[in-house]
Amino acid sequence: MPRQRVLVTTAWLRPGDEVHRFLESAGFDVIHRSFVDTADSGETLAELVSDADGVVAGTDPFTAEVLGSAPRLKVIGRTGSGFDNIDVHAASELGMAVCPTPGVNSQSVAEYTLGMILSCARRIPQSVAAVRAFGWDQVSGRELAGATLGIVGLGAIGRLVATMAIGFGMRVIAHDPKLDEAFIAQHSIEAVELDDLLGQSDFVTLHLFLNASTRHIMDARSLALMKPTAFLINISRGGVIDERALADAIRAGNLAGAGLDTVEEEPLPEDSVLRGLDNVLITAHIGAATVESRQRSGRMAAQAVVDVLSGVIPSHTVNKEFVR
Repeated sequence: MPRQRVLVTTAWLRPGDEVHRFLESAGFDVIHRSFVDTADSGETLAELVSDADGVVAGTDPFTAEVLGSAPRLKVIGRTGSGFDNIDVHAASELGMAVCPTPGVNSQSVAEYTLGMILSCARRIPQSVAAVRAFGWDQVSGRELAGATLGIVGLGAIGRLVATMAIGFGMRVIAHDPKLDEAFIAQHSIEAVELDDLLGQSDFVTLHLFLNASTRHIMDARSLALMKPTAFLINISRGGVIDERALADAIRAGNLAGAGLDTVEEEPLPEDSVLRGLDNVLITAHIGAATVESRQRSGRMAAQAVVDVLSGVIPSHTVNKEFVR
């Protein structure tokens, strides 16, 4: 009987690494093809999954069409807490488990969020660029102590951001339909409605899954509620912000700037409306990209693939109803 085959599409996992060795030791043939590889080879994701039994996946679009081309596929271990790039309904209909890796990157993303807030508040990237260009601009920034941070989404990452921000002396307010009452009481965090949060905050940070209710939650109306001196920080999913509305607000002087680690289309298109805006900091979706979080995520996703192909359903499977 031929060995089962696991396809690895996560770009930062490479042949011969810990995840590769683990999957091989579990008895699987392992094939690596990230979006970087397929850009050169011309291979499509549908072609690659056609004979795969399991996938360790990154942000590749596992659409219904792609999943429908994979008759042997039983599990997708997603190296990340989000899974909006996977058509979970189609996966369930086809008997495929979808297993993200929740919690593995919370510390990394929370730390990065504070780094982005500081970068916006003190214009650190702009100052570095100016000195490299032989300038010596000494622009005044602002302190975090005493400023109000509004956190939209007080899950595992949002709670860590809150405790870090409190350490800086910030006032923290939060909006989440499912607030942890014990946590907000312990840390003196005020729960507010979203519109109130936007109007009160000096910095707004988004920690949301992308779904029908959160897509473009920051649209022209929401952005208009923010202070013209405020900054919007997004380390979650690009689709939660209407990028054209954001660009319009910043160009009109209705918002001080933004720090974005994720955008609607990645990599950022050459003709993006966000290009050329000096007070918009954009990084290449690296909020979770630490050695530690990647190790945790890779191991957890690979273990999920091994478990499902061995008949065990991981507790973090998002569609346990797939079992037939």
